[in-house]
Amino acid sequence: MSESKAQEYWRWPIYRKTLPNRDWHDAKIITAGVDIGSVGSKAVVMVDGELYAYAVMRTGGVSEETAVKATEWALEGTGLDLSKLNYVVGTGYGRVNVPYAKRTITEIACHARGAHYIYGPTVRTVLDIGGQDCKAIRCDERGKVVSFLMNDKCAAGTGRGLEVFADLVGVPIQDLGKVSLTVEKDPPPVSNTCVIFAKAESLALLRQGWPTEKVAAAYHIAMADRILDLLNRVGVEKDFVLTGGVAKNTGIIKRLERLLKITPLEPKLDPILAGAIGAGLFAKALYEKVLGLR
Repeated sequence: MSESKAQEYWRWPIYRKTLPNRDWHDAKIITAGVDIGSVGSKAVVMVDGELYAYAVMRTGGVSEETAVKATEWALEGTGLDLSKLNYVVGTGYGRVNVPYAKRTITEIACHARGAHYIYGPTVRTVLDIGGQDCKAIRCDERGKVVSFLMNDKCAAGTGRGLEVFADLVGVPIQDLGKVSLTVEKDPPPVSNTCVIFAKAESLALLRQGWPTEKVAAAYHIAMADRILDLLNRVGVEKDFVLTGGVAKNTGIIKRLERLLKITPLEPKLDPILAGAIGAGLFAKALYEKVLGLR
């Protein structure tokens, strides 16, 4: 296999979708939420507070361009354009760089609100594993943030760390979690304090003859241990859910389930959209305020 192809294992799929059986033509309020993350960007379009269309893509070098591309891709084929959106809220790492957003709101508030939309109103603890940070959020029955904690600024325990590891072992990033669960018994973890140390230890294990799935398990266990420490510090209350791209990694989910002795709720929609959905819901509330409906 050529080196250029080997470098693509970290690249996760980008995609868009328009939900069936939903029409915007008779909608009273059309809003959008744009979540510009450090690694991935998400744009959702909502009609009267219900998800209508979305797009997920990698964040480029210029956040403003990414915001436009993501939103226009979400609108593609719908007959809508930016001028038909009543209100747009930006969120995420690059939220100030959404040029057509009328407001910006923190990703913590948006993930809590979006988690309630995706999982239901019983959610009390949200774990958002993003590209370069991890957040543990406690919220109330309305999806309002009660308390939260963030990890330190290191890629260990984040989506970017998984990208580095996928490239190292030559496994597509969307398959890493499943591969890590194929071991008969979990091995000791690699370092969870620094992604550079974790990569070096993983490489050493591969050179010692460890099979890929065993090294993958050691890396996922390290991630789960690091995340567990954050969750324990904020306190985990049922119901517990995950948001962000890593929420689709079964290797992390299953190990957190064992450590916490809590089964996370199953998402009704793609959990990577939580921040953007929360922003779209805030946009609806803010527009209703402008109209004097609140």
